[in-house]
Amino acid sequence: MWQNLLFDLDGTLTNSAEGITKCVQYGLRSLKIEEPDIKKLEVFIGPPLRASYMKYYGLTRAEAERAVAAYRSRFEKVGWKENMAYPDMVELLRDLQQQGYRTGICTGKPEYFAVPIAKRFGFQPYLHTITGSTLDGKMDDKAQVVKLALDRWQLHTSTAKAKTLLIGDRREDVLAAHANGIACLGVGYGFGSRKELEEVGADGYVATVAELRSYFFK
Repeated sequence: MWQNLLFDLDGTLTNSAEGITKCVQYGLRSLKIEEPDIKKLEVFIGPPLRASYMKYYGLTRAEAERAVAAYRSRFEKVGWKENMAYPDMVELLRDLQQQGYRTGICTGKPEYFAVPIAKRFGFQPYLHTITGSTLDGKMDDKAQVVKLALDRWQLHTSTAKAKTLLIGDRREDVLAAHANGIACLGVGYGFGSRKELEEVGADGYVATVAELRSYFFK
């Protein structure tokens, strides 16, 4: 059934909690806001960064921009390396490619960071494209990133979209997929809950990486 597979990055291909939460913390600290509970900051993984700073810490847009700038200064130096690929992900992408699937990354993370991360973990040889947001905040909505990924693959007809699946761990992935007329498979090993994914209408759910493999290789 599926032919085109778009994978979210954070919480789907990699466990990026350490790098993201420490950088969020650094961004808050730049505004003299101390948040010692790193676990509390995992809500930032997935949704747009600027909006999360405003939502969870009551920042103004200008303050959020300053926090994002500080976040990125740390992320570019060290945060992107505080990350690990989930077990079997490289092998899964390789096997999917060998079986004739077209695979790509579709992430709300800026493409500027997504590309070196994909290279670092050995994903890139098994990806047709790596699509992410822009640094200027003009593509903070994940739906815009999904649209760009579909445009790059020239998937515009209902027939083509019916063969296209987004795999992700947060509600934003499901909503972005549906906004573009494609299905979304929710994964439970990332940073979103099954309840979160099902409440917004995920088209399927797998709890583990092993189940993700079994979904494509029966």
